Amino acid sequence: MAADETTTSEPGQVPLAPLPDHRNVHTPWWQELWRHYEHVITPLRARGLQCDIEFGLSTYNVRVSLPDDSYLVISPPHDPPSERPPGDPEGWIATREHPDDQTLYEVIYDSAPSNDPGAPRRPEARHGGSTQPLIEAIDHRLARLRLLPHPVLPHDSAHVPPAQPSASPEARHVPGTPHRGPRYVYGDALRDLTDRLNGAESHADAAALLHQILEPTEGLLAQLGEFFEAAGEKAKEAEEDDGFDLSYDLADAAAEFRNLSEALQVAESRMRALTPLAPAPRPPSTPANASPLAPRALPPPSPKGAPPARRTP
Repeated sequence: MAADETTTSEPGQVPLAPLPDHRNVHTPWWQELWRHYEHVITPLRARGLQCDIEFGLSTYNVRVSLPDDSYLVISPPHDPPSERPPGDPEGWIATREHPDDQTLYEVIYDSAPSNDPGAPRRPEARHGGSTQPLIEAIDHRLARLRLLPHPVLPHDSAHVPPAQPSASPEARHVPGTPHRGPRYVYGDALRDLTDRLNGAESHADAAALLHQILEPTEGLLAQLGEFFEAAGEKAKEAEEDDGFDLSYDLADAAAEFRNLSEALQVAESRMRALTPLAPAPRPPSTPANASPLAPRALPPPSPKGAPPARRTP
């Protein structure tokens, strides 16, 4: 692969960040590594992030330069080192680091399998070596840090080179099957959206995620309606009684999803309009050793020689 083949995007696509400026760019071994990681690198370059390939402790990593002089390291598992080919690991680990500030270190994404059965399992572990959730997690974090030079807007998404899944991603084991079972990539994508909704820090963020589901033509519910309608037409092709019966059931399902989409059209705007309740004002603090009840006022002293006044019960 000639180096100049990686410097431009296809016509109509957003421009890509430039290649790194070092002599290895023109060497066959570096270009071969670049090809293996291109499904990770290209979406990041489309966001204006310059990428490079470097050798880490035991693996080749993708290094991503950020505008604040920090950087991302995207790598396969380190311990034990991955035995899979470059660019197709069991999982991905993405960290943000800074050469002069060690306190900035953070793990943005970690889908690598753990060898410790007692260790807490991160939500992204189910994605294994899939690339799309990795790019989405990086998008989400860098957008919050305002470190995305070119955030991908909805109208640009069709022109951004997508993150391609690994050629042979680690399959998920399904109970009851002796071999690797299928990967539920669409269910995984929706679970990832649910995780992002659970972690949303504002109602505006939650509304943006609802938009992905409720948009009347491209949203998930609308597309599910299209899916079940297509499935009904496919059932009819059998030209059997059961095929026609199934097509009616599937058409009913398509109608249900469309009705649900229409009924929830205002849910996004209602979510966006919500504001968190202001905390109730706290009473002035009192010293820790103060009595919780105010002391009673003492009665005025009696005149000299006069008997004390009797208290009425």
